[in-house]
Amino acid sequence: MALTVDRPMISITSDASALFETGKLDVRIVTAKAGNEASLPPKPVLIASPTDVGMYPVLLFVHGFFLQNQYYTELLRHISSHGFIVVAPQLFSILPESSTEDVTSVAAVTNWLPIGLQSILPTNVKPNFEKLTLSGHSRGGHTAFALALGHAQTSLKFTALIGIDPVAGTSKTSQVEPKILTYEPASFKLDMPALVIGSGLGEESINFLAPACAPEGVNHKEFYYECQSPCYHIVVTKYGHMDVLDNNAFNLVTKCICKNGKCRDIMRRCTAGVTVAFLKAYTEEEAGYLNHILSKPGIAPGELDPVESR
Repeated sequence: MALTVDRPMISITSDASALFETGKLDVRIVTAKAGNEASLPPKPVLIASPTDVGMYPVLLFVHGFFLQNQYYTELLRHISSHGFIVVAPQLFSILPESSTEDVTSVAAVTNWLPIGLQSILPTNVKPNFEKLTLSGHSRGGHTAFALALGHAQTSLKFTALIGIDPVAGTSKTSQVEPKILTYEPASFKLDMPALVIGSGLGEESINFLAPACAPEGVNHKEFYYECQSPCYHIVVTKYGHMDVLDNNAFNLVTKCICKNGKCRDIMRRCTAGVTVAFLKAYTEEEAGYLNHILSKPGIAPGELDPVESR
């Protein structure tokens, strides 16, 4: 389906295959500790930023439950190398049944961005907060959607929303708070385009002792079902819920509980390429890359199915 939005966009065909490879821009990865001073973030943050002079759109990224932002360094570096500043706060909630504290924390980091982000960026690199996208992986995807749906207030407005294999609980009857899934079509009252990326193996359990990491009924399928147009749903079929993480990410969940594919690099490249294409469409008014992936998903390094939009 061709990309349609409510504003003029450049819709020429663009070769999206290059987006699945690292971009041409050099990237600097830095971390900043939390503090009480206005210039310091309310939560520790990891920032991936181009070093070339320019003004870049900003992507706020929320990690998954009981994970660390540094586990996503390669994914965030890839995205940033195509011309985006990525800010990933480190959250500390340990309540498996609630994301409410995380939603509040991400809102606080969002409100800090126009106050303190510039002081952490490379010289002559400027953030464009009029092009601010909210994203998250796993339960961080649920947190991102909950924030976009107004479960906390922010001083900045989000341009777009991305859920990377979002998960809203362990089952339909056991959603995490705030409970945002309604099981009604297009029920999310969002005033922004949304992209939902899914993992084909996320619904599969690794053995009878471990439940699926992205269970049916609370995973990417339901998130897409409840999004309003324009929205996009792309699934990387042969990879698992934790395959977007760095190869050296050490965590019991990433290694032993979730079913994994054969090569995390392919999952990261697929996820990053699709993300960049969506970001270019809605922050740079260049729809050609996303349209190319929608019409020819075989250009991705891994199998994408389904690839759908409305």
